[in-house]
Amino acid sequence: MRLPRRFQVWREVDTSGRSRTGRVADGVQWPDGTVTVRWRGDQASTAHWDCLADAELVHGHGGLTRFVWTDEE
Repeated sequence: MRLPRRFQVWREVDTSGRSRTGRVADGVQWPDGTVTVRWRGDQASTAHWDCLADAELVHGHGGLTRFVWTDEE
């Protein structure tokens, strides 16, 4: 059985003017492939996705936001 794998979300450009740059969230990919993202900041929130690709599609902003693994595969 695989272990959960952690990642960080780094934003290079704040396209909305509200979400900041730098490390904006932390996340984990669960052994079944689903992911949980915990957004940082004054209005922190948690989102669950069926897969990392879905989270990247919504929050990746065409490559301006990176999902960076902090754990080995």
